Amino acid sequence: MTGLRIGIDVGGTNTDAVVVDSGGRVAGLHKTATTPDVLDGIRTAMAAVLTTVDPDAVTQVMLGTTHPINAVISRRDLARVGILRIAAPATLSVPPLADWPTDLADVVRGHARIIKGGHEYEGSEISPLDEDAVREFAEECRDRVAAIAVTGVTSPANPDHELRAARIITETLGPAYPVTMGHEVGGLGLLERENSAVLNAALRFVGEGIVTALDQVLRTHRLAADIYLTQNDGTLLAAAEAARKPIMTIGSGPTNSMRGAAHLSGLADAIVMDVGGTSADVGLLVDGFPRVSAMAVEIGGVRTNYRMPDLISIGLGGGTVVRTEPELAVGPDSVGYQLVNRARVFGGDTLTLSDISVLAGRADIGDAGRVADVAPSLVDAAIGWVDDRIQVLADRIKAARQDIPLVAVGGGAHLIPDAIPGVSKVYRHEHAGVANAIGAAIAEVSGTVDRAFQFADSSREACLDQAKNDAIDAAVRAGADPGRVRITLVNEIPMAYLPGASARVQVKAVGPLLDRR
Repeated sequence: MTGLRIGIDVGGTNTDAVVVDSGGRVAGLHKTATTPDVLDGIRTAMAAVLTTVDPDAVTQVMLGTTHPINAVISRRDLARVGILRIAAPATLSVPPLADWPTDLADVVRGHARIIKGGHEYEGSEISPLDEDAVREFAEECRDRVAAIAVTGVTSPANPDHELRAARIITETLGPAYPVTMGHEVGGLGLLERENSAVLNAALRFVGEGIVTALDQVLRTHRLAADIYLTQNDGTLLAAAEAARKPIMTIGSGPTNSMRGAAHLSGLADAIVMDVGGTSADVGLLVDGFPRVSAMAVEIGGVRTNYRMPDLISIGLGGGTVVRTEPELAVGPDSVGYQLVNRARVFGGDTLTLSDISVLAGRADIGDAGRVADVAPSLVDAAIGWVDDRIQVLADRIKAARQDIPLVAVGGGAHLIPDAIPGVSKVYRHEHAGVANAIGAAIAEVSGTVDRAFQFADSSREACLDQAKNDAIDAAVRAGADPGRVRITLVNEIPMAYLPGASARVQVKAVGPLLDRR
């Protein structure tokens, strides 16, 4: 057997690893508790799945990890950032990090400056780049910051000023100060793109650490495999790109689960409910990919413009704590990755929803005799609480009133009942507990375009064709098989306040990895 892939997903409770063959069939799997140092869990899971296959047949390893988002939420391991905005004088009234939570801004802010330059929406220059100011900024950052973020007005339409500024900074400070450019990590919208660039710069060394550690794990097992990280839209980034742009991987966990659910169920359009040990996430599959949120996404309290899955999440999972005094109370706290030690069915002393699920006949785990003293009335009340919330989640995520199927995945999927009002059928799969890792293993690569076009310059059709071709080219450069790339998204948003029949065009092209071996 050749062309095997290993998919790994690090969740709040478990770290899952699977091996899939070239046809997407599961050849081996392992689930282990997530460790305080997430890399320990990755090492354990990797070693376990490699015992089930020939390591020499593994050609690719895909990782989805919570490490970057945890760093932002916990405000640790973040680099201090020098922030250069190319947008004076129009934006001087709103300084960088103006809307950030104070505690996060205090950790990240190194030195900030706004200078002249930038481009109009169609790519023409507003004013020349002040190169002397760039050099002054670079000198001011020396020994004060660890990384730098550069953002110019409308840089997705024309990144020239960002590219030139980054080159000057590197010439002045050397390569030890990594530079993030806004057009590489964000779409239209200056402040959101700047926030994205600053967050990415703050996470650069976290991203490099993840890739380096995973590479060391592969070397330990003598695996000559290519490394990829899954990104927010369910597609892949090569290791080198992921190290440069860790912010693009920050929302990959729920997306992996949804892509894995689509693969396991064979459904292109469905509700996906992912119940883990700590939380339940529900989203909607549209043509096999998660429906994208139309709202701006906040990460750690910072507003960004990433294309992220439209998800609803609540504190409901297998590790959710159930209390009986003075009255029934379920969650929101959870025993998390300590479930296998603290849940009563496993010999612990904490009543959890996993214990309730065993008593209700939905799960067959642990020793049911350890919870025989729990009153049936308590079980009915707790399982009724679960069912009510699952129905509300399913109703809220649906785009229309008709019944649609639901795919149940995650280690806590046993909590989902077989019949839910508004759901035509609940699909389960024997590998549903590791759907997140499967989603990582079967992920494809993508290319995207997010630009403003003037249809009057040529024609609407010509502009859309250009955007599609550019997205396909980007996917091929990222490693997609040129003969199997397909367009999965075309959004056309009229910009009536601009001349020339202008529109914002968003195109995404996706294709399977080209195996170069």
